[in-house]
Amino acid sequence: MNIKESKRIVFKFGTNVLRNDDKEISLSRIYSFIEDVSKLHKQGKEIIIVTSGAVGLGAKKLNADSSESLSIKQACAAVGQSQLMSIYDDGFGKYSINTAQILLTEDDFSNRIKYLSLNNVLNTLLDMKVIPVINQNDTVSTTELEEAGNPLYGVSFSDNDKLSALVASKLDADLLVILSDINGLYDDNPKENPNANFIYEVKEVTEEIEQYAHSASKGGRGGMKTKLEAAKVVTHSGGSVIIANGKEPQVIKRLFNDEKMGTRFYPVEQLSQKRRWIAYATNITGQLVVNSGAKLAVTENNKSLLPKGIISVNGVFSRGDVISVIDENDCEFARGIANYSSEDCKKIIGEHSDNIYDILGYKNYDAVITKDNIALL
Repeated sequence: MNIKESKRIVFKFGTNVLRNDDKEISLSRIYSFIEDVSKLHKQGKEIIIVTSGAVGLGAKKLNADSSESLSIKQACAAVGQSQLMSIYDDGFGKYSINTAQILLTEDDFSNRIKYLSLNNVLNTLLDMKVIPVINQNDTVSTTELEEAGNPLYGVSFSDNDKLSALVASKLDADLLVILSDINGLYDDNPKENPNANFIYEVKEVTEEIEQYAHSASKGGRGGMKTKLEAAKVVTHSGGSVIIANGKEPQVIKRLFNDEKMGTRFYPVEQLSQKRRWIAYATNITGQLVVNSGAKLAVTENNKSLLPKGIISVNGVFSRGDVISVIDENDCEFARGIANYSSEDCKKIIGEHSDNIYDILGYKNYDAVITKDNIALL
Protein backbone atom coordinates (compact mmCIF):
# COMPACT_ATOMS: atom_id res chain seq x y z
CA MET A 1 0.00 0.00 0.00
CA ASN A 2 1.57 3.27 -1.14
CA ILE A 3 -0.46 5.89 0.72
CA LYS A 4 1.60 8.72 -0.77
CA GLU A 5 -0.22 8.13 -4.06
CA SER A 6 -3.64 8.58 -2.44
CA LYS A 7 -5.41 11.52 -4.06
CA ARG A 8 -8.66 11.72 -2.08
CA ILE A 9 -8.28 11.11 1.66
CA VAL A 10 -10.74 11.04 4.55
CA PHE A 11 -9.37 11.63 8.05
CA LYS A 12 -11.44 10.60 11.05
CA PHE A 13 -10.42 12.12 14.39
CA GLY A 14 -11.82 10.36 17.45
CA THR A 15 -12.99 12.04 20.64
CA ASN A 16 -10.13 10.73 22.74
CA VAL A 17 -7.39 12.08 20.46
CA LEU A 18 -8.92 15.55 20.48
CA ARG A 19 -8.82 15.76 24.28
CA ASN A 20 -6.04 15.52 26.82
CA ASP A 21 -6.03 13.40 29.97
CA ASP A 22 -8.03 16.06 31.80
CA LYS A 23 -10.72 15.85 29.07
CA GLU A 24 -9.88 19.38 27.98
CA ILE A 25 -9.45 20.18 24.31
CA SER A 26 -5.91 19.31 23.22
CA LEU A 27 -5.15 22.30 21.05
CA SER A 28 -1.54 21.30 20.44
CA ARG A 29 -2.58 17.93 19.02
CA ILE A 30 -5.39 19.34 16.89
CA TYR A 31 -3.15 22.05 15.45
CA SER A 32 -0.51 19.40 14.74
CA PHE A 33 -3.15 17.48 12.75
CA ILE A 34 -4.14 20.68 10.96
CA GLU A 35 -0.53 21.50 10.08
CA ASP A 36 0.16 18.06 8.60
CA VAL A 37 -3.18 17.91 6.77
CA SER A 38 -2.53 21.39 5.35
CA LYS A 39 0.76 20.19 3.88
CA LEU A 40 -1.04 17.34 2.15
CA HIS A 41 -3.66 19.78 0.89
CA LYS A 42 -0.92 22.02 -0.55
CA GLN A 43 0.36 18.96 -2.45
CA GLY A 44 -2.94 18.83 -4.31
CA LYS A 45 -4.62 16.10 -2.29
CA GLU A 46 -8.35 16.32 -1.66
CA ILE A 47 -9.04 16.20 2.07
CA ILE A 48 -12.23 15.46 4.02
CA ILE A 49 -12.31 15.47 7.81
CA VAL A 50 -14.82 13.57 9.91
CA THR A 51 -14.47 14.75 13.49
CA SER A 52 -15.82 13.63 16.82
CA GLY A 53 -15.56 15.65 19.99
CA ALA A 54 -18.58 17.98 20.02
CA VAL A 55 -20.47 16.12 22.74
CA GLY A 56 -17.37 15.78 24.90
CA LEU A 57 -16.40 19.43 24.53
CA GLY A 58 -19.94 20.56 25.29
CA ALA A 59 -20.18 18.30 28.33
CA LYS A 60 -16.96 19.74 29.71
CA LYS A 61 -18.08 23.31 29.10
CA LEU A 62 -21.50 22.71 30.69
CA ASN A 63 -20.10 20.49 33.44
CA ALA A 64 -22.70 17.93 32.42
CA ASP A 65 -22.86 14.15 32.12
CA SER A 66 -23.68 13.48 28.47
CA SER A 67 -24.69 9.89 29.26
CA GLU A 68 -27.44 11.04 31.61
CA SER A 69 -30.12 11.38 28.90
CA LEU A 70 -30.54 11.86 25.17
CA SER A 71 -31.61 15.50 25.60
CA ILE A 72 -28.52 16.27 27.71
CA LYS A 73 -26.30 14.72 25.06
CA GLN A 74 -28.02 16.77 22.35
CA ALA A 75 -27.55 19.94 24.39
CA CYS A 76 -23.85 19.16 24.88
CA ALA A 77 -23.49 18.60 21.14
CA ALA A 78 -25.09 21.94 20.35
CA VAL A 79 -22.70 23.79 22.66
CA GLY A 80 -19.60 21.82 21.73
CA GLN A 81 -20.06 21.85 17.95
CA SER A 82 -19.54 25.60 17.57
CA GLN A 83 -16.40 25.42 19.70
CA LEU A 84 -15.07 22.49 17.70
CA MET A 85 -15.71 24.09 14.33
CA SER A 86 -14.14 27.39 15.34
CA ILE A 87 -10.89 25.55 16.10
CA TYR A 88 -10.78 23.93 12.66
CA ASP A 89 -11.75 27.14 10.89
CA ASP A 90 -9.11 29.15 12.75
CA GLY A 91 -6.40 26.51 12.31
CA PHE A 92 -6.84 25.95 8.58
CA GLY A 93 -7.37 29.66 8.08
CA LYS A 94 -3.79 30.26 9.15
CA TYR A 95 -2.75 28.24 6.09
CA SER A 96 -5.23 30.11 3.84
CA ILE A 97 -7.42 27.01 3.52
CA ASN A 98 -11.19 27.34 3.62
CA THR A 99 -13.33 24.89 5.58
CA ALA A 100 -17.03 23.99 5.41
CA GLN A 101 -19.10 22.60 8.27
CA ILE A 102 -21.41 19.72 7.38
CA LEU A 103 -23.62 18.07 10.00
CA LEU A 104 -25.28 14.83 8.94
CA THR A 105 -27.98 12.49 10.21
CA GLU A 106 -28.87 8.95 9.20
CA ASP A 107 -31.60 10.25 6.88
CA ASP A 108 -29.00 12.04 4.74
CA PHE A 109 -27.74 8.60 3.73
CA SER A 110 -30.83 6.40 3.89
CA ASN A 111 -32.84 8.79 1.68
CA ARG A 112 -31.55 8.12 -1.83
CA ILE A 113 -32.22 11.66 -3.12
CA LYS A 114 -30.41 13.27 -0.16
CA TYR A 115 -27.60 10.74 -0.56
CA LEU A 116 -27.00 11.76 -4.18
CA SER A 117 -27.33 15.46 -3.32
CA LEU A 118 -24.72 15.09 -0.56
CA ASN A 119 -22.33 13.61 -3.10
CA ASN A 120 -22.74 16.63 -5.37
CA VAL A 121 -22.15 19.11 -2.54
CA LEU A 122 -19.03 17.37 -1.26
CA ASN A 123 -17.54 17.05 -4.73
CA THR A 124 -18.23 20.72 -5.42
CA LEU A 125 -16.47 21.74 -2.20
CA LEU A 126 -13.45 19.60 -3.07
CA ASP A 127 -13.33 21.12 -6.56
CA MET A 128 -13.21 24.54 -4.87
CA LYS A 129 -10.24 23.41 -2.71
CA VAL A 130 -12.36 23.56 0.45
CA ILE A 131 -11.90 21.02 3.28
CA PRO A 132 -15.30 19.72 4.44
CA VAL A 133 -15.40 19.16 8.21
CA ILE A 134 -18.12 16.61 8.90
CA ASN A 135 -19.75 15.46 12.11
CA GLN A 136 -22.87 13.58 13.09
CA ASN A 137 -25.64 16.01 13.93
CA ASP A 138 -26.19 14.74 17.47
CA THR A 139 -28.41 17.71 18.29
CA VAL A 140 -31.22 16.46 16.03
CA SER A 141 -30.34 12.81 15.45
CA THR A 142 -32.98 10.41 16.81
CA THR A 143 -31.06 7.18 16.38
CA GLU A 144 -31.48 6.12 20.01
CA LEU A 145 -35.22 6.76 19.98
CA GLU A 146 -35.77 4.86 16.74
CA GLU A 147 -33.70 1.89 17.86
CA ALA A 148 -35.58 1.71 21.15
CA GLY A 149 -38.95 1.73 19.40
CA ASN A 150 -38.16 -1.01 16.88
CA PRO A 151 -35.88 -3.95 17.74
CA LEU A 152 -35.36 -4.61 14.01
CA TYR A 153 -34.30 -1.05 13.30
CA GLY A 154 -30.81 -0.82 11.86
CA VAL A 155 -29.28 2.58 11.19
CA SER A 156 -26.81 3.49 8.47
CA PHE A 157 -24.47 4.89 11.13
CA SER A 158 -24.55 5.62 14.85
CA ASP A 159 -20.95 6.72 15.31
CA ASN A 160 -18.32 8.64 13.38
CA ASP A 161 -16.29 5.55 12.47
CA LYS A 162 -19.12 4.33 10.26
CA LEU A 163 -19.93 7.87 9.15
CA SER A 164 -16.35 8.36 7.94
CA ALA A 165 -16.57 5.07 6.05
CA LEU A 166 -19.82 6.06 4.34
CA VAL A 167 -18.32 9.40 3.32
CA ALA A 168 -15.20 7.68 1.98
CA SER A 169 -17.32 5.14 0.12
CA LYS A 170 -19.64 7.75 -1.33
CA LEU A 171 -16.77 9.93 -2.57
CA ASP A 172 -14.69 7.00 -3.89
CA ALA A 173 -11.88 8.03 -1.55
CA ASP A 174 -8.55 6.30 -2.00
CA LEU A 175 -7.83 6.21 1.71
CA LEU A 176 -9.55 6.48 5.09
CA VAL A 177 -7.28 7.25 8.06
CA ILE A 178 -8.92 6.60 11.45
CA LEU A 179 -7.00 8.17 14.32
CA SER A 180 -7.98 7.03 17.79
CA ASP A 181 -6.28 6.30 21.11
CA ILE A 182 -5.34 2.76 20.06
CA ASN A 183 -2.35 1.61 18.02
CA GLY A 184 -4.45 -0.49 15.65
CA LEU A 185 -5.78 -4.04 15.57
CA TYR A 186 -4.63 -6.77 17.96
CA ASP A 187 -5.71 -10.40 18.09
CA ASP A 188 -6.94 -9.73 21.64
CA ASN A 189 -7.58 -6.74 23.88
CA PRO A 190 -4.07 -5.47 24.74
CA LYS A 191 -5.38 -3.69 27.85
CA GLU A 192 -6.40 -7.04 29.28
CA ASN A 193 -3.88 -9.34 27.60
CA PRO A 194 -0.27 -8.07 27.53
CA ASN A 195 0.63 -10.93 25.16
CA ALA A 196 -1.83 -9.79 22.48
CA ASN A 197 -0.25 -9.75 19.01
CA PHE A 198 -0.39 -6.62 16.86
CA ILE A 199 -1.69 -7.02 13.30
CA TYR A 200 0.01 -4.70 10.79
CA GLU A 201 -1.88 -5.74 7.65
CA VAL A 202 -5.33 -7.10 6.87
CA LYS A 203 -6.03 -8.35 3.35
CA GLU A 204 -9.75 -8.80 4.03
CA VAL A 205 -12.06 -8.26 7.01
CA THR A 206 -13.18 -11.85 7.58
CA GLU A 207 -15.28 -13.29 10.41
CA GLU A 208 -12.04 -14.29 12.14
CA ILE A 209 -10.76 -10.71 11.98
CA GLU A 210 -14.06 -9.37 13.28
CA GLN A 211 -13.77 -11.59 16.35
CA TYR A 212 -10.69 -9.62 17.38
CA ALA A 213 -12.82 -6.54 18.06
CA HIS A 214 -13.29 -5.40 21.63
CA SER A 215 -15.64 -2.97 23.34
CA ALA A 216 -16.04 0.78 22.85
CA SER A 217 -13.39 3.14 24.12
CA LYS A 218 -14.14 5.21 27.21
CA GLY A 219 -15.34 8.67 26.22
CA GLY A 220 -16.32 7.64 22.69
CA ARG A 221 -19.00 5.56 21.05
CA GLY A 222 -16.75 3.50 18.84
CA GLY A 223 -14.18 0.85 19.56
CA MET A 224 -12.49 -1.69 17.35
CA LYS A 225 -15.82 -3.25 16.36
CA THR A 226 -17.05 -0.08 14.65
CA LYS A 227 -13.62 0.52 13.12
CA LEU A 228 -13.64 -2.93 11.52
CA GLU A 229 -17.15 -2.27 10.21
CA ALA A 230 -15.83 0.96 8.72
CA ALA A 231 -12.88 -0.86 7.18
CA LYS A 232 -15.21 -3.40 5.59
CA VAL A 233 -17.31 -0.64 3.98
CA VAL A 234 -14.32 1.22 2.55
CA THR A 235 -12.36 -1.81 1.32
CA HIS A 236 -15.48 -3.12 -0.46
CA SER A 237 -15.70 0.30 -2.10
CA GLY A 238 -12.20 0.06 -3.54
CA GLY A 239 -10.39 2.12 -0.90
CA SER A 240 -7.74 1.44 1.73
CA VAL A 241 -7.93 2.06 5.48
CA ILE A 242 -5.39 2.81 8.20
CA ILE A 243 -6.21 2.64 11.90
CA ALA A 244 -3.50 4.33 13.97
CA ASN A 245 -2.85 6.00 17.31
CA GLY A 246 -3.56 9.72 16.99
CA LYS A 247 -1.68 10.43 20.21
CA GLU A 248 1.62 9.46 18.60
CA PRO A 249 3.64 12.62 17.82
CA GLN A 250 3.32 13.76 14.17
CA VAL A 251 1.35 10.63 13.36
CA ILE A 252 0.02 11.94 10.01
CA LYS A 253 3.44 13.05 8.80
CA ARG A 254 4.95 9.71 9.82
CA LEU A 255 2.21 7.70 8.11
CA PHE A 256 2.73 9.58 4.85
CA ASN A 257 6.48 9.05 5.18
CA ASP A 258 5.57 5.36 5.09
CA GLU A 259 6.67 4.65 8.66
CA LYS A 260 5.46 1.25 9.84
CA MET A 261 2.70 2.11 12.29
CA GLY A 262 -0.98 1.34 12.59
CA THR A 263 -2.98 -1.42 10.91
CA ARG A 264 -3.51 -1.22 7.16
CA PHE A 265 -6.50 -2.69 5.35
CA TYR A 266 -6.38 -3.41 1.63
CA PRO A 267 -9.11 -3.04 -1.02
CA VAL A 268 -11.12 -6.12 -1.98
CA GLU A 269 -13.90 -6.74 -4.52
CA GLN A 270 -15.60 -3.42 -5.28
CA LEU A 271 -19.36 -2.94 -5.11
CA SER A 272 -21.18 -0.55 -7.43
CA GLN A 273 -22.34 2.78 -6.00
CA LYS A 274 -25.95 1.60 -5.91
CA ARG A 275 -25.10 -1.64 -4.11
CA ARG A 276 -22.92 0.27 -1.63
CA TRP A 277 -25.93 2.40 -0.78
CA ILE A 278 -28.12 -0.68 -0.35
CA ALA A 279 -25.56 -2.58 1.71
CA TYR A 280 -24.23 0.13 3.99
CA ALA A 281 -25.92 3.52 3.77
CA THR A 282 -29.57 2.80 4.44
CA ASN A 283 -31.68 2.35 7.55
CA ILE A 284 -33.30 -1.06 7.91
CA THR A 285 -36.86 -1.43 9.23
CA GLY A 286 -37.68 -5.04 8.32
CA GLN A 287 -36.39 -8.39 7.20
CA LEU A 288 -37.26 -11.45 5.18
CA VAL A 289 -36.37 -14.94 6.38
CA VAL A 290 -35.70 -17.25 3.44
CA ASN A 291 -35.05 -20.97 2.97
CA SER A 292 -31.76 -22.52 1.89
CA GLY A 293 -32.83 -22.80 -1.74
CA ALA A 294 -33.57 -19.10 -1.97
CA LYS A 295 -30.29 -18.23 -0.27
CA LEU A 296 -28.37 -20.38 -2.73
CA ALA A 297 -30.17 -18.82 -5.71
CA VAL A 298 -29.34 -15.29 -4.50
CA THR A 299 -25.77 -15.82 -3.32
CA GLU A 300 -24.43 -18.37 -5.80
CA ASN A 301 -26.55 -17.99 -8.91
CA ASN A 302 -27.21 -14.21 -8.94
CA LYS A 303 -30.98 -14.72 -8.98
CA SER A 304 -33.82 -12.52 -7.75
CA LEU A 305 -35.60 -13.32 -4.50
CA LEU A 306 -38.97 -14.91 -5.30
CA PRO A 307 -41.91 -15.20 -2.87
CA LYS A 308 -41.70 -18.99 -3.00
CA GLY A 309 -38.42 -18.92 -1.04
CA ILE A 310 -39.67 -16.68 1.78
CA ILE A 311 -40.44 -18.30 5.13
CA SER A 312 -41.49 -15.28 7.20
CA VAL A 313 -41.64 -11.48 7.23
CA ASN A 314 -40.49 -9.39 10.19
CA GLY A 315 -41.02 -5.69 10.82
CA VAL A 316 -42.96 -3.09 8.88
CA PHE A 317 -41.73 -1.73 5.56
CA SER A 318 -43.09 -0.18 2.38
CA ARG A 319 -42.39 -0.81 -1.25
CA GLY A 320 -39.05 0.83 -2.09
CA ASP A 321 -37.57 0.39 1.40
CA VAL A 322 -34.28 -1.39 1.85
CA ILE A 323 -34.75 -4.55 3.91
CA SER A 324 -32.54 -7.26 5.35
CA VAL A 325 -32.50 -10.83 4.04
CA ILE A 326 -31.59 -13.53 6.56
CA ASP A 327 -31.35 -17.32 6.46
CA GLU A 328 -32.95 -19.87 8.76
CA ASN A 329 -30.01 -19.56 11.16
CA ASP A 330 -30.73 -15.84 11.67
CA CYS A 331 -27.64 -14.85 9.64
CA GLU A 332 -28.01 -11.72 7.49
CA PHE A 333 -26.44 -12.37 4.09
CA ALA A 334 -27.99 -9.70 1.86
CA ARG A 335 -29.99 -6.48 1.69
CA GLY A 336 -32.27 -5.31 -1.05
CA ILE A 337 -34.98 -2.92 -2.21
CA ALA A 338 -38.44 -4.35 -1.62
CA ASN A 339 -40.87 -4.50 -4.52
CA TYR A 340 -43.78 -5.15 -2.14
CA SER A 341 -44.73 -3.91 1.33
CA SER A 342 -44.42 -6.10 4.42
CA GLU A 343 -48.20 -6.51 4.51
CA ASP A 344 -48.30 -7.77 0.92
CA CYS A 345 -45.21 -9.94 1.40
CA LYS A 346 -46.97 -11.80 4.21
CA LYS A 347 -49.82 -12.64 1.82
CA ILE A 348 -47.59 -14.16 -0.87
CA ILE A 349 -45.15 -16.12 1.32
CA GLY A 350 -44.31 -19.45 -0.29
CA GLU A 351 -46.43 -18.72 -3.36
CA HIS A 352 -45.44 -19.06 -7.01
CA SER A 353 -44.94 -15.72 -8.76
CA ASP A 354 -47.77 -16.55 -11.16
CA ASN A 355 -50.20 -16.33 -8.23
CA ILE A 356 -49.23 -12.82 -7.07
CA TYR A 357 -51.91 -11.02 -9.09
CA ASP A 358 -54.69 -13.36 -7.93
CA ILE A 359 -53.70 -12.86 -4.28
CA LEU A 360 -52.96 -9.13 -4.22
CA GLY A 361 -55.10 -7.87 -7.09
CA TYR A 362 -52.01 -6.34 -8.71
CA LYS A 363 -48.51 -7.39 -9.67
CA ASN A 364 -45.44 -5.15 -9.80
CA TYR A 365 -42.79 -7.80 -10.28
CA ASP A 366 -42.35 -11.56 -10.20
CA ALA A 367 -39.69 -11.08 -7.53
CA VAL A 368 -39.98 -9.60 -4.04
CA ILE A 369 -36.46 -8.25 -4.55
CA THR A 370 -35.02 -7.99 -8.07
CA LYS A 371 -31.45 -9.24 -8.48
CA ASP A 372 -30.21 -5.82 -9.63
CA ASN A 373 -31.40 -4.40 -6.29
CA ILE A 374 -29.68 -6.99 -4.07
CA ALA A 375 -26.35 -6.37 -2.32
CA LEU A 376 -24.60 -9.37 -0.80
CA LEU A 377 -22.95 -8.74 2.55
